[in-house]
Amino acid sequence: MFEKLAEKSLNLMGWELDNHWDLNVDQCVMIAEPHTSNWDALYARLALKALGVNVRLTIKDSYMKLPFGPFVRAMGGIGIDRRVKQAGQERPSMVQLMSDLFKTHPKLVMLVTPEGTRAKQEQWKTGFYHVAMTAGVPIALAYMDWIMPRKKQGLEK
Repeated sequence: MFEKLAEKSLNLMGWELDNHWDLNVDQCVMIAEPHTSNWDALYARLALKALGVNVRLTIKDSYMKLPFGPFVRAMGGIGIDRRVKQAGQERPSMVQLMSDLFKTHPKLVMLVTPEGTRAKQEQWKTGFYHVAMTAGVPIALAYMDWIMPRKKQGLEK
């Protein structure tokens, strides 16, 4: 039911959905492009829900507490704690922490924005690739095309 509501909402806002790939995997790293505004997250979440994809995203664990926690969890947030566990140890890498999540979440479509920021970037960061390779999972692409007359969002192989 929520899928149909998400699709209708996007249609009312002028978005068209494309699905060029039957996402029939339990685990993958899904990269979303572009990410130039906080609105992109809302549109992407609605589009992926309408396409039947339950994505999760990683976020600093402090955002999982009040007042943001309930909203972040509803958006699919998984808290990441990068603090050193014992004195003298190195801080764990984001790649390792993110790839470890695939061991504890048998069904995980992890949404990552390869720009690493909302500012326009000429080159992507490569962490998503290293997470996928370390975890042994495929990479999928979600996109937003703002070109008129029809704005499109979808999935690609």
